Amino acid sequence: MVIRGEDGVAQAEVRRRNLSRMLRELHLGGPMSRSELAGGLGLNRSTVGSLVGELVARGLVQERRAYKTVVQAPGRPSPVVELRADGPAALAIDLSTDWIGAAVIGLGASVISLARHDRPLSETNPAQVVDELHDLVAPMLQGSGGRPSVVAIGVSVPGAVRAQDGYLHHAPNLGWRDVPMGDLIRNRFIELDVPVFVGNDADLAASAEHLRGSGRGSNDFICLWGEGGIGAGVVVGGRSLTGSAGYAGEVGHMAVDPDGYLCHCGARGCWDAQVGEESLLRRSGRDPLGGTAAVADLLSAADRGDEVALAALADSGRWLGIGLAGLVNIFNPTRVALGGLHARILPYVRDAVVRELDTRAMAASRAMVELTTVALGANALLLGAAELALAPTLYDPTIVPYVGPDRVETEQWRSGTAASVGHSAHMPSQGGATRISAHNG
Repeated sequence: MVIRGEDGVAQAEVRRRNLSRMLRELHLGGPMSRSELAGGLGLNRSTVGSLVGELVARGLVQERRAYKTVVQAPGRPSPVVELRADGPAALAIDLSTDWIGAAVIGLGASVISLARHDRPLSETNPAQVVDELHDLVAPMLQGSGGRPSVVAIGVSVPGAVRAQDGYLHHAPNLGWRDVPMGDLIRNRFIELDVPVFVGNDADLAASAEHLRGSGRGSNDFICLWGEGGIGAGVVVGGRSLTGSAGYAGEVGHMAVDPDGYLCHCGARGCWDAQVGEESLLRRSGRDPLGGTAAVADLLSAADRGDEVALAALADSGRWLGIGLAGLVNIFNPTRVALGGLHARILPYVRDAVVRELDTRAMAASRAMVELTTVALGANALLLGAAELALAPTLYDPTIVPYVGPDRVETEQWRSGTAASVGHSAHMPSQGGATRISAHNG
């Protein structure tokens, strides 16, 4: 016989949801007292105690004594619940047009270790890039006790990715087509034996910024991200707009000028081709394939008042504003954040962008939108990849096995009683994954 709650959902499912809500609250909000958790989640103290006990037993959180720093009501302070530093973590990977980046990131967006290798990836064999990535990551996965456990890999790529299996259909600015990226990563990192999740860079940047950065507090938010080109992560009504297979947000390939530059996708006049890195460098008389060094030189020239550099930036800003006005008219966001290349050039092109927005966006929608830059900087992609990889753990904390008695550390309170540690049964890890510890970098 299945016992059901008031909403007809099995009690086990009610508990899973509450565990998920509590873990996510700590993941996004940081350490909280039991009292704060009870108030924020709308649960009674007994239920909160039981849920905390289970999260402790699974090695996800720990409790510590809260010391009174201000005058409070009589009685013992409510213990503070915090995420464990040695809990589940993600190996986050960023394959951008001009670099390979990786980080080990724990729950709570704690960056444990970080590495990056600057080099252009355009026209490079994807398997070769993954080999280089493996060499970059290897030192980050050394060590043992007291270190977080990598339970999944999240990968950010600048292209159209099938969410189901991480199949990369096309990354125009890398020159990659039909790459089984999820399988490539999984097979090269076979020693980890963990799930691999692949996402579009703009979508992942938008996810991180919506949770922790410039989009926090906005239910209708657009993050425009691009190094070589431009893409969009779109949040509508508080939910990410992904499309039926995960391909939504490829705004860089909407046509804005039929007579414009030829795009890497094969079409002419795409927004990507008008506002991307190559077009900006071409307008300034520089090598279109000069990469970040050429962009830095261009901005340095603009700082010196170079008229050619300033004109090139103004033209890119005009096209940026034209495309942005269309997105404002379609999605009616309250905030738009620029990341990557476009965050760096915004101080030089803001006037041109705003002029096009004011001219082309519908007045009512234009009046509501704030234009800003990402708050998380280049780390937005890695943090977004980590969110993608850790999503299953946050959705269902019960997939994390119970830990042995040597890992369960409970605080002895003044009353002489220990914190509850929930059940003591051992549970196998998801998919029989081998857990590899990462070192503190």
